[in-house]
Amino acid sequence: MNGDWLIRGRDDRLGVYRPTDDGVLARAEHRPGGWTAPRRVGGERRLSSPGLGVGQGADGYAHLVSWSPAGKGEAVLTHSTHYRPDLAALDWAPIGHPDTKGPRTSAPAVAVDAQGRAHVFVVNAGHGLSMRAQREKGGWDSWRDLHGSRVQDGLAAVTGESGLVEVYGLVPGGILHWSQEKPGAQPAVTGSLEVRARPGTLSALPTSAHSTTVFFTDPEGMLCAWRPRSAPLALLPAAGPGPVLPEDARVFLTGGADTGRLSAAALSPSTGRLVLTHRKGEPGLALEPWREV
Repeated sequence: MNGDWLIRGRDDRLGVYRPTDDGVLARAEHRPGGWTAPRRVGGERRLSSPGLGVGQGADGYAHLVSWSPAGKGEAVLTHSTHYRPDLAALDWAPIGHPDTKGPRTSAPAVAVDAQGRAHVFVVNAGHGLSMRAQREKGGWDSWRDLHGSRVQDGLAAVTGESGLVEVYGLVPGGILHWSQEKPGAQPAVTGSLEVRARPGTLSALPTSAHSTTVFFTDPEGMLCAWRPRSAPLALLPAAGPGPVLPEDARVFLTGGADTGRLSAAALSPSTGRLVLTHRKGEPGLALEPWREV
């Protein structure tokens, strides 16, 4: 997974996405504590596993991107929009390949700007970064080559509090940072960090009106944080492998700014099923017992 696999819709209901071998299943909260049965996202189009990117805009709409087989060892990226967790998502629609055609390259990453336009990032065959973005009035712009060299799988895309889109990518010996100067602009490399980081551990969060923070794990197992134009900080020992914070494939936290509701979801390591907890109705951050849904 790449992105927020547990989302909170405009109506404050939770939704969760889970990739399978050939598709994506979605479940929605139809009432507090009650969940719908798993439902296949985007129709019957077969997908390639692994590789699902999820991004959510300020409008609450979720944008899902995944690879789909295209015959003879080739694949094509496909996109679906999910307007509300308890509704059916739109059918998967092909959005092409960064190299016109070819096999799957990397897991896609998705960020949605302040105008509600999805930006899809993927590593291309030359190991640079490519992007395709929605137009504000519908349709998609052409694929754009954002350059870079020896970019690895495991991109982290994020929309800052400014509404501008950014993306981080791991390269040998460091991290590259691409960002927009203004809405609709093509992201360009605006920073880099020489650091040793474990592949597949990048994630990013907006942390102020003017900056985002990227999190990663170093080879010694320390969780680190880096804001461009500043030095990285070692925070604490990482709890385990994989991306940290919202892209963790096992645990995700989400909160409702208007309701004060805090929820945590996880995939049980023993059964693989979804378990959920909420904050207790009392001061502090004490959580209810985990329960399977």
